[in-house]
Amino acid sequence: MSRLKILAVSDQVVNSLYSPALLDRFRDVDLIISCGDLPYGYLDYIVTLLNRPMYFVHGNHDLDKEYTESGQRHVAPQGAESLDVHSVVGPQGLLLAGLEGSIRYDPRSQHQYTQSEMDARARQLSLQLVRNRLRYGRYLDILVTHAPPFGVGDGPDHAHVGFRAINTLIRRFKPKLLLHGHQHTYHGPVPEVQVEATRVINVFPCRLIEWEDDDA
Repeated sequence: MSRLKILAVSDQVVNSLYSPALLDRFRDVDLIISCGDLPYGYLDYIVTLLNRPMYFVHGNHDLDKEYTESGQRHVAPQGAESLDVHSVVGPQGLLLAGLEGSIRYDPRSQHQYTQSEMDARARQLSLQLVRNRLRYGRYLDILVTHAPPFGVGDGPDHAHVGFRAINTLIRRFKPKLLLHGHQHTYHGPVPEVQVEATRVINVFPCRLIEWEDDDA
């Protein structure tokens, strides 16, 4: 049986996490997941203080270049591993994979896609998930995205419409958990949604998730 505590963050800096109080609240987490649209320095601080593995996808507002006070260029959080179109083996053999970005509405962003473009990226990821099945006996445990699935926790405006490709991945590969951001909610956590075999959670701005799986 696999039991893990996951700190998931997305979209908004939480002041209590950007302070030494982070250790008091989350020193016992096993891994950290970022669903995007957060300053790299914030993520660097979390991973450095907790000293746990971090996995991430970019959000649609993430910068391709971010500078520190010393002028050093960051293109991603330091000490973290990207899940975009990529499957990795995490703590206790946990299988994670992800897709970055949102629906395309601003041509200047490097992390936005049309539905067709995301379909192609999901097909590319699917090849890795099929290999997981052959190697580990299952496709995937946790899918990490920035945008939500289409029609599941997405918004009415074009910028916050979800991706149909994510729905397809849920149907075909049946991850136990899907974590996403992009949808800002200011009246408390959004309830989880069950889509077939998958728990869908909007982690904005942070969630502590208990993972327990007899099969992992």
